[in-house]
Amino acid sequence: MFYRFTRALFYYYFKYVYLWKFNDREKLPPRGPYIICANHTSWFDPPMVGAIVTGGNRVNFMAKEELFNIFILGTLLKKLGAFPVKRNTADKSAIRRALQVLEEGGILGLFPEGTRSRTGELGKPRHGAALIALKSKKPVLPVAIKWPEKIFRPVEVKIGPLIYFAEEGKIRGNVLEEASLQIMEEIKKLL
Repeated sequence: MFYRFTRALFYYYFKYVYLWKFNDREKLPPRGPYIICANHTSWFDPPMVGAIVTGGNRVNFMAKEELFNIFILGTLLKKLGAFPVKRNTADKSAIRRALQVLEEGGILGLFPEGTRSRTGELGKPRHGAALIALKSKKPVLPVAIKWPEKIFRPVEVKIGPLIYFAEEGKIRGNVLEEASLQIMEEIKKLL
């Protein structure tokens, strides 16, 4: 109930204030499990993805641990299905939680760069998104969010085709690197 209310609030906010353009609805999977991987240049990226990209389905975002230490924000994030990740470490509990979301048929939201870009340019990907995709054998939905340089211009949201990874056995470093780069390349094509 809280998620639906919050989603509706952001949906109409983005629709009428930011005049978003989203023309790729036919590429949208009707339900999970899948992993949304998007570029990250604004604090509004997570609610934009949650409100517009999934067609109303709940997105469980992995978010930096520090956000959960902010009293009201941390509580809201938990109510919205987000869970913390310790950045710059191999956070096994966050990876387990991400895999659980996917096993239960959910949608996982990740920003492969692991942080917001202050320049608007795509950064080097971390390996978390690729690791989760390879371990879970669930597809990745690449998403590009292009915020306007001038006010009163629409935000463009584009999605690409699902990316499937078919790696079997132990996940080696070079496979992880290639999968991470492939995800970022697909996002880059959409920008």
